[in-house]
Amino acid sequence: MIGFIRGKLVTKTPPLLVLDVQGVGYEIEAPMTTFYNLPPMGETVHLHTHLVVREDAHILFGFSTEADRVMFRALIKVNGVGPKLALTILSGQSADEFHRCIQDNDTAALIRLPGVGKKTAERLIIEMRDKLPARDESSIDNTSSGQGSENQPRSNAKQEAISALCALGYKAQDASKMVQGIAQEDKSCEDIIRLALQGKAK
Repeated sequence: MIGFIRGKLVTKTPPLLVLDVQGVGYEIEAPMTTFYNLPPMGETVHLHTHLVVREDAHILFGFSTEADRVMFRALIKVNGVGPKLALTILSGQSADEFHRCIQDNDTAALIRLPGVGKKTAERLIIEMRDKLPARDESSIDNTSSGQGSENQPRSNAKQEAISALCALGYKAQDASKMVQGIAQEDKSCEDIIRLALQGKAK
């Protein structure tokens, strides 16, 4: 098992990023909560990791906090929730929001996430209620640090945001609508995705 990885950030195309570790490029899939906190390109990144081994692939998932990795591991133990859906859940809701949904039996908020139907939402609430990792108050809302906004904005940031939302499970038409009303200005791809997801959660 690969417990963590530290390397130079060379590529980030949500939900995929690549770290250069002594000349070897590691492809890592990560939730948007991790992308929001990434430093500028070329800087060193330390991620907590979880390796998923399948017959056709070995997929490395990375998380900026141990709390996110613990949540990911708890999610994939729920019947019907695989790594991709767990990544989508972590991208669409903060840990604090997810805790609230489970505690308040808020299936409506969970169903707004792509890939989460009524039965899955109900199963999440039933199975996660007693398995949720303890909340770390110091890490709540850690997506607002804004490190990702230091990146040089690109003219195609909106298109990249749409592609990232599609990779997270949203339909192309829905993803386009989610970012359509967001004023790009100097926003990075990560900023646009965060605003789009916040709008979707309302």
